[in-house]
Amino acid sequence: MILNDLVASTKKRVAASKQQISTDEMKQQALAMPVKKERPFEQALAKDGLNIISEVKKASPSKGIIAEDFPYLEIAKSYDAAGADAISVLTEPEYFKGSIEYLREIAAEVSIPVLRKDFVVDEYMIYEAKVAGASAILLIVAILTDQELQANLALADSLGLSVLVEAHDENEIQRALTAGAKIIGVNNRNLKDFTVDFSNSERLRKLVPSDKIFVAESGVKKPADVVELKQHDIHVALIGETLMRSDDKQAMIRELKEA
Repeated sequence: MILNDLVASTKKRVAASKQQISTDEMKQQALAMPVKKERPFEQALAKDGLNIISEVKKASPSKGIIAEDFPYLEIAKSYDAAGADAISVLTEPEYFKGSIEYLREIAAEVSIPVLRKDFVVDEYMIYEAKVAGASAILLIVAILTDQELQANLALADSLGLSVLVEAHDENEIQRALTAGAKIIGVNNRNLKDFTVDFSNSERLRKLVPSDKIFVAESGVKKPADVVELKQHDIHVALIGETLMRSDDKQAMIRELKEA
């Protein structure tokens, strides 16, 4: 199963990273940085209208290479200029061809909050995200125990980071809520076989209280999809492949936000 492979690969990567910079050193770097009361990622997604998290992604396990030409910094700046509300940066290197360096450079250059999208399996990755300039991290319920989920949420919050907690079914929604998630994303792509069911977020939306921020991940391709989301009281969409494949990313963002 691809998710198991991703987790195993990530654990090896973290172990290698710790050989370069120890956990204590990474933690010290993170704790030396300021912690602001404001949560820009959360604030960006709570605005009226459709809020878009635009993704910077070179490849995926299901689609292979999405962008042969990958000027990631230019792409991020174009998202920012077009009115995207936040940027998601893939930092997983083996399957998504991402890098923490992409996030570091992007976060330093854009005016909107940046999410580290990765398969967090160790607190080291949360400290690393803070040091790299992220405003938020992704936690995937399917790869964490309840104890790990709660501990990671608490750690991120103590560092001033928002957390997008990703769930795929009713049980994972409940686990996310029990852990105290404030932002819950439902991935319409099944991470076990990578099929997409756009109705997944619509079906699970009703299980998430209105005081939480709900994010539909994957599947948005056209303005009609945005209209459908709004009809189900969904006002935040994480959009990756559609934007990455678009020849005019700024026009695509404007078109979706105007839908």
